[in-house]
Amino acid sequence: MNDEMPHKTSQRYESAAELFGVLSTAARLRIIGALCAGEKNVSQLLDLVGLSQPNVSRHLNVLYRAGVLAKRRSGAQMFYRIADGSVVQLCKTVCSRVSP
Repeated sequence: MNDEMPHKTSQRYESAAELFGVLSTAARLRIIGALCAGEKNVSQLLDLVGLSQPNVSRHLNVLYRAGVLAKRRSGAQMFYRIADGSVVQLCKTVCSRVSP
């Protein structure tokens, strides 16, 4: 059992590092911030984050694959929402520590 403990701890650190990597771009933090107010479609996010459609789509895909966001399709539109509230709390904590 003691042999498993360092491995599990190491795996936890690896997973944490992967999450921090996902959250390491200002564009993704802006997307998360925009979605804190509720679900939005891609067009709404484009207006709020000020990035090109290909960039927003790429960042949304990274956040979705990491489990930070959830999505649903309604007709031709894709809607995104926060899937993991703990990530929002982490982002708020970190962003509150930095000066504007």
